[in-house]
Amino acid sequence: MLALRRARLVSLTGSGSVGGLVDVLIADGRVRAIGTAADLAPYVGKAETVDLDGRYVLPGLWDSHVHFGQWAVSRQRLDLTGATSAAAVCALVAERAAGVDGPVVGYGFRDALWPDGPHRDALDAVAPGVPVFLAANDLHSGWYNSAALRLVGHADHPTGLLRESAFMAALLATPGLSPDRLDAAVHQAAKAAAARGIVGVVELEHDFNVAAWTRRVRAGTTFLRVECGVYKAHLDDAIERGWRTGDVQPDTGGLVEMGRLKVITDGSLNTRTAYCHQPYLDSAGKEIGRGDLVVPPKELVPLMRRAAAHGIDAAVHAIGDHANTLALDAYEQVGCGGSIEHAQLLTIDDFRRFADLDLVASVQPQHAVDDREVADRYWPGRTDRAFAYAALLSAGVRLALGSDAPVAPLDPWISVAAAVQRSDDDRPSWHPEQELPASAALAASTRGRRLVRVGEVADLVITEENPLEVAAPKLRSMSVFGTLLAGSWTTDA
Repeated sequence: MLALRRARLVSLTGSGSVGGLVDVLIADGRVRAIGTAADLAPYVGKAETVDLDGRYVLPGLWDSHVHFGQWAVSRQRLDLTGATSAAAVCALVAERAAGVDGPVVGYGFRDALWPDGPHRDALDAVAPGVPVFLAANDLHSGWYNSAALRLVGHADHPTGLLRESAFMAALLATPGLSPDRLDAAVHQAAKAAAARGIVGVVELEHDFNVAAWTRRVRAGTTFLRVECGVYKAHLDDAIERGWRTGDVQPDTGGLVEMGRLKVITDGSLNTRTAYCHQPYLDSAGKEIGRGDLVVPPKELVPLMRRAAAHGIDAAVHAIGDHANTLALDAYEQVGCGGSIEHAQLLTIDDFRRFADLDLVASVQPQHAVDDREVADRYWPGRTDRAFAYAALLSAGVRLALGSDAPVAPLDPWISVAAAVQRSDDDRPSWHPEQELPASAALAASTRGRRLVRVGEVADLVITEENPLEVAAPKLRSMSVFGTLLAGSWTTDA
């Protein structure tokens, strides 16, 4: 039993509000009572007591789209996120290659606005004979030298820049951590996430995630709830085991849950493979295609139908406006529930269709901040309906915020801040008409829980300041006092 004394409960309803000081009693993993000190006096002597001294309590936060293994591993790879050209990346690779005995594995390059392009020859020149594996920030393309291309089965590739399906296969062949070391890295990353107020994540790693997380939780990684997405490669196995969306795995303390079928139907904006109605243009104004439709409707609809017939909802990746239209068409035909992941560019009519089909728009606000220049460059005249969170909310669409880690940091306050103010530097907010109120952004990070209530599970975050009143720049570094998962501390409060 735990008593939180002198707490302020944050309400995420409407414009948001904060009440006066109350005591909160937690027992058996749930909130059992909320009241004055006098109301809870009979219980306080029997409970562990923490005086919050007016700190703020709200429902625990979720990250609704992560690639947890990639996030854990990316923190140990050569960081390319600050490179502004292919030449700058090559300089980093040369420095790393001179200091290690083995392959160079890097992550985070963004080539959409570079003055020069990635090419295998440039990496060969700075790291001759050393395999170099570089993943783009969006995890939709990779840049390899000749030695690495031989190892991933593309020895004759002319440029060394692999995209979409070719890259996804090559990523699986990229040198990584042993299973034990990966689980250790995931353990530390999960602990760090809990310290930022996260109580749960939607795991969309390319893995048999239910099995992986069941193993991890049973081994002691118990900081988070994990809803585990499943890909086509493991769908039959999940069906044979009888797993349905929402099923909790035994012997995990209720922490591991079967999620949705993840299907990646198109590419990404930075890789210029998001599938759009209008073409991309190169620097000379020449059309360079409309992106890639990775899973067309003739494959998507039967796949979703098979999953739905066995109680498994869908989570469909769609970034370009044409890909989103086709994903909505598929949901309409199949009639199942689920989400569209990213929903970055939409046609005007499709905002309403999201709401009519009662689908979740699983979005990553930091992408709008990071990709604003790329969107202006490649989606000219369309950015009024790109990353359009306020328009989705106004249409009655349910929003779920996430990071897409490692594409953006696994930190819910960064996502909330980016939704509240679409800038993280001195530039004005990008399309400020699409900003969300702090209360709406936080509610989209708590799975719709808008207030700590009696009877609900005690997944809570406690902050030093009122998150409804903190300016966006300070929201990004919000000070978290403590996090509770089913009433147990996951951080050292």
